[in-house]
Amino acid sequence: MTFPFTSNSLVKDIVNELPKTSDVFKKNRIDFCCGGNIPLSEAAAQNGLNTDHLLTELKEVFTKYENEEKNVEVWTDSDSNTIIDHVITNYHRVSDEELTMLSPYVTKVSRVHGDNHPELLKVYELFYEFKKELIEHMKKEEAVVFPLIKQLADGTVENREEAIQMIVELEKEHDHAGEILREIRAVTSDYTLPLDACGTYRLVYARLEALEGLTFMHVHLENNILFPRYL
Repeated sequence: MTFPFTSNSLVKDIVNELPKTSDVFKKNRIDFCCGGNIPLSEAAAQNGLNTDHLLTELKEVFTKYENEEKNVEVWTDSDSNTIIDHVITNYHRVSDEELTMLSPYVTKVSRVHGDNHPELLKVYELFYEFKKELIEHMKKEEAVVFPLIKQLADGTVENREEAIQMIVELEKEHDHAGEILREIRAVTSDYTLPLDACGTYRLVYARLEALEGLTFMHVHLENNILFPRYL
């Protein structure tokens, strides 16, 4: 797919089509919410920015999105070290970045709209619970469990039963993370937007749903391809 945006693309349409571009606009102090109904070139001019530079930044986000995992089944024939490296680069790093970037949006929407939409207060609570648990989970995988799996793969692990038990614990943590995401989906009625949803409101729902997809793919690679080799 070719890069779909030009200097004439409306800021709001760019964010609607690719929510991650909101980070580019936020960094450059471009209002993509209330002031998003203008062409990119006009938004750039208002903020003293170079339109071509903005398009380059947007293209980087687009390219990164286009290169995301499309078919994980190819990993069934890959060795464990390759899968682990892939998970760290394409899921741990990406998830950590997205959790950091999405946090202020979730906070803002719950603060501004929580009185009229109390479900957003629950979304706020669940999101930060998920963020805390996933970050701790990924740190444990990288520091402890992935090295053990590599030792299981090459036959150098000292305590096989202990290593396997730690993999089982990871699966339980995956289950809990999945349950939190299902709760978020339930309280948002499958990310159904109310009629009065502003641009940031829409952005939060779109990126939460994308985060859900990223997490489920992450868990699939581990639960269904990597871990069964040793359980």
